[in-house]
Amino acid sequence: MLAFSQAPAKGLDPVVGELVKIRASQINHCAFCLDMHVKDARKAGESDERIDLLAAWEEAGDLYSEKERAALALTEAVTLLTDGFVPDEVYARAAEHFDEAELSHLVGAIVAINAWNRFNVAFRTPPGARA
Repeated sequence: MLAFSQAPAKGLDPVVGELVKIRASQINHCAFCLDMHVKDARKAGESDERIDLLAAWEEAGDLYSEKERAALALTEAVTLLTDGFVPDEVYARAAEHFDEAELSHLVGAIVAINAWNRFNVAFRTPPGARA
């Protein structure tokens, strides 16, 4: 799992990567991953305002770039597959901002954080239990 989650990170903007991890973890109610990735994002220089408003990114105006908004929309669509398939317009929007390789890395990062969320929620890993 660790190797799987590290591979897409090598080809993805680290800011986008952390936003994706935080947003998927919010949706999946993974306190452990939220705690970890919010701390990582802050250490990397992400602002409190952008982290605090991430759950409402669609209503946050220009706080997030179009590229970030496309990544967040794709994150939500992939994370919420129980609502149906990833809509064509969501995928097309992401493809406008990410080249083929970046898009592969983005989807890989989304899939990886969703897997980590499921492990940590299932095992009830508490926030701050990071080794």
